[in-house]
Amino acid sequence: MATIYLDESGDLGFSKTKRVSKYFIVTILFTEEEKRIEKLVKLTHSNLRKKVKRLSGGVLHAVKESPKTRKKLLSKLVTLKPRVMIICLNKSKVYTKLQNEKHVLYNFVTNILLDRIFSKKIVDSNTITIIASKRETNRFLNQNFESYLKTQVTSKHKVKINIEVKTPRQVKQLQAVDFISWSIFRKYERGDSKYYDIIKKVIVEESFLFP
Repeated sequence: MATIYLDESGDLGFSKTKRVSKYFIVTILFTEEEKRIEKLVKLTHSNLRKKVKRLSGGVLHAVKESPKTRKKLLSKLVTLKPRVMIICLNKSKVYTKLQNEKHVLYNFVTNILLDRIFSKKIVDSNTITIIASKRETNRFLNQNFESYLKTQVTSKHKVKINIEVKTPRQVKQLQAVDFISWSIFRKYERGDSKYYDIIKKVIVEESFLFP
């Protein structure tokens, strides 16, 4: 059995008056070193200054951490040799209909990324667990996300798939994916590649939707 961890960076806002991101990135991480990644995240958090640790709520967030903490965690994470795949959505090219159906767009983008993983047989297992970082508080939308992906994957690929929506507090590995996803997003959104350069050698594929 293989476990895939999934997170995203950016937003799916399309407002012309409010500040929204130009890109939306979905990131997947797969590894045989789940326990070591979990241990790394816990150790990184335990080494934070007391005040920072108290304000963190027990969870590491790449956007909130210091450059030193980001670089330290990413550098150690790379030594565990995870494999990363991403799909980058250029929001300016998204059809108007999809702009008004954000949860449909998110499901669509995620499914394309999963399809590439299974089509290329990057994960060599017939039983897959996908742990996705919880982004919706609406129970119905989470159930819809799980049902849609399970239906799409099982109809095209001969794999048994289990999908779980969890918080980064519940699953520490999701915090590691957050750091990777944020690093890639920052490269595209801000033109800052210093964090991306640390982890680029573990990225097995970067693809673009509506380039």
